[in-house]
Amino acid sequence: MTDASTTRSAGNVYFSRRVAPQLALGFASGLPLALTGGTLQAWATVSNVSLQSIGFLTLVGTAYTLKFLWAPLIDRYAPPLLGRRRGWMLLMQLLLALAIMGMGLFSPGSALPELATLAVLVAVLSATQDIAFDAYSTDVLHSEERGAGAAVKVLGYRIAMIVSGGLALVLADSWLGWGHMYVLMGVLMLACVAATLWAPEPESPAAAPRNLGLALVEPFREFFSRRGAIGLLLLIVLYKLGDAFAGALSTTFLIRAAGYTATEVGTVNKVLGLAATIVGALAGGSIMARWGLYRSLMAFGLLQAVSNLGYWLISVSPNHLWLMAAGVGVENLCGGLGTAAFVGLLMTLCRHEYSATQFALLSALSAVGRIYLAGPLTPTLVEHMGWPGFFLFTVAISAPGLLLLHAYRARIGALEDAGVA
Repeated sequence: MTDASTTRSAGNVYFSRRVAPQLALGFASGLPLALTGGTLQAWATVSNVSLQSIGFLTLVGTAYTLKFLWAPLIDRYAPPLLGRRRGWMLLMQLLLALAIMGMGLFSPGSALPELATLAVLVAVLSATQDIAFDAYSTDVLHSEERGAGAAVKVLGYRIAMIVSGGLALVLADSWLGWGHMYVLMGVLMLACVAATLWAPEPESPAAAPRNLGLALVEPFREFFSRRGAIGLLLLIVLYKLGDAFAGALSTTFLIRAAGYTATEVGTVNKVLGLAATIVGALAGGSIMARWGLYRSLMAFGLLQAVSNLGYWLISVSPNHLWLMAAGVGVENLCGGLGTAAFVGLLMTLCRHEYSATQFALLSALSAVGRIYLAGPLTPTLVEHMGWPGFFLFTVAISAPGLLLLHAYRARIGALEDAGVA
């Protein structure tokens, strides 16, 4: 770590030539998701498409969970312009702009198969852009910038979700109509090309694998050849596990058990929860620039765990809107802090030659706790423990990840110094 980077103030890290473009690139990453998900379902609903067909549309997003399958192609091959990472980002953004505009030419009521096919194409292109963008962020950001870069990515992504979700519905319903709204979203995606052109190349671009066979095998061989590799993978699963359990049925808890109305919960979650998450992520990136990776992971992990007590307090207290807002706000704030540090850890774990494949795999692994543990197990745990006992359990289940983090303190220090374990 250079003297210049050490003395850089925590606030100035967001104006780094490498960090600032992450905002618009994060926006480009988040824009297509709702357009092939909730917004598309809303369009199909108002077009009187059958419920069975609308349910089928939920499969469109499968590409996002399977993107690690073709990530080695992004590591191995490079388009002729802008380098190995930005070249893929540029190509995907151009194709996404055309495909999203193309969706506006069809209607769910009269051309659902054609529209669904285009939606699948958008999802595949978007997932490919995410592979290249995550690899680019990993390669270009300095170690002290990774928390800030993660925070800015989250901010851009969340803004895009608002634009392509809530705002898109308003524009389609009251102003432009659905087809023209999709064309506008395509234009916004096209505008993101400017950020890709402006973003700098990594200072020392890593060489691509020599052939596709190496691109498929070497990311795994390289990672598992590191000392403590299995423990690091376990840390990825465990670090946000308590947070995942607490959030799995939080909306159901607030409405059904705590007695708040859907309007109250929706307003607090959408407005205060989103704002708290963004503030937490931005604050986390700024603090990480001062504290470093391990110290931030430990402090934010402890805060993540303790913040779940807010839900416990709601579960044992009378119905007060301010209490619910405070509990949700604090939990989202601490979750945002933890997310900034956690994404910084994922970036640090990736070797630049294989960052597309390794980041795709590690990010998929990070979802294991949320999808395969928290989701299925939470109803059973609540049934046996009750809501107060369950939320105390979410604090306790955070402990193994923090203990493992402490055990790997030296390895994480080496990761931060050397960029690879």
